[in-house]
Amino acid sequence: MCVAAIPAIGGLASGAQSGLFLAGLGIQAAQAIQGNRAANQAARYQYQAAARSAESAEKAFAQQQEGLAANLKETRASKGQERLAAGIQGLQARGAVAATEGLSGRTAQLLSMDAARQSANLTNSINQSLESATAQFRRQSLGLAAQRDSRRNAAIDMQNQAYARARASNTGIFDLLGAGVKSYTGLLGS
Repeated sequence: MCVAAIPAIGGLASGAQSGLFLAGLGIQAAQAIQGNRAANQAARYQYQAAARSAESAEKAFAQQQEGLAANLKETRASKGQERLAAGIQGLQARGAVAATEGLSGRTAQLLSMDAARQSANLTNSINQSLESATAQFRRQSLGLAAQRDSRRNAAIDMQNQAYARARASNTGIFDLLGAGVKSYTGLLGS
């Protein structure tokens, strides 16, 4: 469409002015098109880099979350074994008290109760340790989610910048066309 308008423009302006105008307009158009291509290529690269960054954030989150979950599972298993060992230890202590000869009923009962209390204290300590590990898992999971969201938001910001840059480079062509029309109308007026 612009190519068809060039002969019409050339016919309306006087010879030397027409040639200079068309040459200037051609140079400006070539520069604008090249700038537009470069800006679009840079924007496309930035957009793709942002998409890769967002994907990387998701993968890192999943792997870190998996590691935390595996650690919590192992901690639970270990604490379960400790709890079982504490229960067995308590039963053995009560059995040893019961098997001891020469203890009166009241003394044997007090020693048995003390063994049960120690076993319960150990079990309670293990339970508290497990609850602490579970709470720490939750805090770390929330931290990982916040880190992932921050990385994704940065990637979205990069994508938005790339989109805005591509749009801005496209408006340069329309600015060139507007400037060309303005120059042409100024040329006709002189």
